[in-house]
Order: sequence, then structure tokens, then C-alpha cells
Amino acid sequence: MFNLHIRKSRWAKLAGAFLAAIGLCAALAACGNSSSSSSSSSLPKLEGVSATGESGKEPDLHFKAPLTISQKSYAVLVAGTGAKLKEGDTVCYQYMVYNARTGAQIDSTWKQTPLCSLTLNSSLDAGYEQVLTSQNLGASIAFGIPGSRESSSSSSSSSAVANSGDAYISVMTLISTVKTLSKAEGTQVSNIPSDLPKVTSNSSTGQPSIDFNNYKSNGQFVSQTIIKGSGPVVSSSGSVVVKYSGWVLSTKKQFQSTWSEGNTTASFSLANTIEGFQKGLSGQTVGSQVLLIIPPSMGYGSNAQSGIPANSTLVFVVDILGTSN
Repeated sequence: MFNLHIRKSRWAKLAGAFLAAIGLCAALAACGNSSSSSSSSSLPKLEGVSATGESGKEPDLHFKAPLTISQKSYAVLVAGTGAKLKEGDTVCYQYMVYNARTGAQIDSTWKQTPLCSLTLNSSLDAGYEQVLTSQNLGASIAFGIPGSRESSSSSSSSSAVANSGDAYISVMTLISTVKTLSKAEGTQVSNIPSDLPKVTSNSSTGQPSIDFNNYKSNGQFVSQTIIKGSGPVVSSSGSVVVKYSGWVLSTKKQFQSTWSEGNTTASFSLANTIEGFQKGLSGQTVGSQVLLIIPPSMGYGSNAQSGIPANSTLVFVVDILGTSN
């Protein structure tokens, strides 16, 4: 799956694939509470992992490497002292990922604004949803993900370089909740330049369709508001919750749509994504729908992506559903 969220760490591909493989976020494979929840989970407890720290703060994780993780497992490390979560909440969170064999931290979001893509609803596994809705904000939950094959937990190597069979520990901290919309809501903009692609949206689902209108790019970046929302303003240092569809302008082929992929949302920090999204979404308001035409220099340049040839101009329609600044 194509991902707008570009992490600068050399561990990005590994950590991103690891998180995506579990579902909406990595902690969905480990959200259980063995101490404060009356609900039960099919996941066993993650042994040998503990943490010190305060509710809602970055925890200090403790475990002895190499740690063998043979199955998906979880442990609540720090109890939350904030509001009780409930079904329908969209949760903002931070996470860290560790290599269980080497003990090395390979990814962390704690220097960024929280991600806000965890919605507690029926799209989640019922067991995970049940356990998550029993948590309080501020809780830190660790979970273990076994390697693809048994090979590295018993390795004598202390190298931080990952092997294909390595297991991982992720720690998710539930920070806050954010109000999100299901689609763009606001005032239709009337003075849209006539030479731009024309966007229409399904009145029920909000899913956009596009008429390219024989548009030819002059190499310039375009950010055109289609619907003007009345919600909070998106900060350049903030995180956004969106739905979007993207096309390659030269071929007019769609390479991704969150509407087509289960009508899901995506969340990312603007500071950690492509320049076209940083410039095009910063200053916009929640509820808005925005047409972005992004030249290669503000997109992926000469680096081909899944479904995107090198040096492609990209066209996006983005519904801004929520923000956390």
C-alpha cells in the first residue's frame, strides 16, 4: 500500500511495514489490559517487559535482550489517568518500536506531533476494540510481534541490523482524542479557476471523482480549496486526519484512494510528509476539501513509488477530517 507518511529513518520501511501488517496501527495487535480491564483478550501477556514513567508521557522501557517473542502478546506498562475511552473515539497516540533481539530502538514518533488515526469502531477486531475502550487516556501498552520465522532471538550477534526473523516490541501511548468528520463539510467554493481539474463528490459517502478537464501542468504547485470547512486550522507542525484519492497526471491513473480501501482514514504529521502536502494543507481548516497538483520537486522526484513512476506530477483530492496541533 502506498503511504504518504515518509519517515527519514533508515528503519522506515521495516517499521512502516510492521505497523501496517497489524492493521491501523501496530498496537492493535496488543491492545489488552491484564490489570485494569474486565474484558479478556485472546492475546497472551508479554513477559519480560516493563516501563517506568508517568501517564501520557514517553515511557522508559526495560527488557533484557535478546527477548524471545513466539506469538503476538501484550502488556499494559503504565496505567492511564485520563478520560475513559469509548466506542467511536478517534485517539491520538505516540509509539516506539524496538528490536527484541538486539534491544535497539528502531523507530519513535515522540519528537513529532501525535498520530490521530486510531478510531475505536467496528472496523477493528472486536477483541482489540473491547480492550481499547476499557483503557484511559495516558495508558502505555507494549506488545510483541514475532518474527516471520524463528531465527534471530537466539542469535549471538549484538548488531542492531535486523534479520528477517527478528521479533519486535512496540509501545503505544494513548495521548488524547480528536473530533473527526466522515467527509468534507462546509461551503462550496465558487471562484475555482476554470482550467483546473473538476472535482465532484458523492453526496452520501463523500468519495470524489475527477474530470481532468484536459489540464496540462506548467510545473507549478497548485492548492485549490473545493469545499471550505469551518473547523480548526491545520498547523504546519500539526497532525491531520484525512481521506484522499491520488492520481498520476500523465496517465490519469489512480494509484490510491482511502475511500476504495475500506473508506478508511489516514493520519500523519505535516512535518513528516511530502512538501506538497506540507504546503497544501497547512493553514487549511477541518471540513475542507482540497485539490492538490504536486510537481515532482515537491513530491517524490526521481524516486518511483508503488503505482507512481519517477518524476511524476501528482493530483490529490484531500478531505481534512481532523487535526491535532
